[in-house]
Amino acid sequence: MKIIQASLEDISYLLRIPQRKPYGTMESNVKKALKVAIDDKDKILASIPADLKDKGSELYATLIDGKGGLQALKTSIKKQDPDKVSLGLAASLDTVADLELLQASGLSFLLPQQYLNYPRLAGRGTVEITIEKGDGSTFSAAAGGDQRKSATIQIVIDGYSAPLTAGNFAKLVTSGAYDGAKLNTVNQAVITEDGSGKVESVSVPLEVMPSGQFEPLYRTPLSVQDGELPVLPLSVYGAVAMAHSETSDEYSSPYQFFFYLYDKRNSGLGGLSFDEGQFSVFGYTTAGKDILGQIKTGDIIKSAKLIEGQDRLILPAQNNNNINSST
Repeated sequence: MKIIQASLEDISYLLRIPQRKPYGTMESNVKKALKVAIDDKDKILASIPADLKDKGSELYATLIDGKGGLQALKTSIKKQDPDKVSLGLAASLDTVADLELLQASGLSFLLPQQYLNYPRLAGRGTVEITIEKGDGSTFSAAAGGDQRKSATIQIVIDGYSAPLTAGNFAKLVTSGAYDGAKLNTVNQAVITEDGSGKVESVSVPLEVMPSGQFEPLYRTPLSVQDGELPVLPLSVYGAVAMAHSETSDEYSSPYQFFFYLYDKRNSGLGGLSFDEGQFSVFGYTTAGKDILGQIKTGDIIKSAKLIEGQDRLILPAQNNNNINSST
């Protein structure tokens, strides 16, 4: 499944090329994914627990021939329709993620020994964040609805590609650490205030999984200039990432996270952010993107809740001698 996922994720980067898009390369990638999926059918289904076999077979069929499957994606690529390719790609990646979730409840790689005492998320989760205006004004509705004093954003956090970062964030959310946090708007981001002194938290190492690899790099940024690209790109409107630690860019802040407001007009070659590969991206806004641009400095996170993925959050008996704590 990881080979299929990597082939599809390569297409997402090719789609962001602002000039003539390399549809031939995209087609080669989806053909590779199809071949692996078909050739390894028995292996894929054999890795799914017996009680989930029917669900797995249904998802596999969707991946191959479904409306948002690989065959449909190949057709969209041949027609060179970027919007349909984007939608089909998202659907295929969602199906791959669902199959991966059935295959194993844990991670597909071993964490380095020195990080085993950190909170971690073994899979994906969904966080719902409610934001209210700090000055008493209202949020505008997306489609002409009523004005609202508060608005809700949903983000999907990815523990497959950023288990430590997503796990630490999920732990903070479940402890109520972000409830009442103030927001600031800076450059192309909406960032939380520095509240690391108010809550018990840990400084997680910079965590970036390179495209084509099957485990993250730690404390090492990527060099986009040398062709290194992350599985979870920053160059997406609504990407969610941790800020850097105040003491070292090799670590993330123990508390501060931000929504990235990607704008290709302010990007570099290939439409990539100048900060691509430099931050621990751990999720994406999936609902409420229209709210992000309306947030102003002084607005407040009324509440943040982990509404899905609680069963995948692992909180080891922490040895504080092995973790940099911030209290």
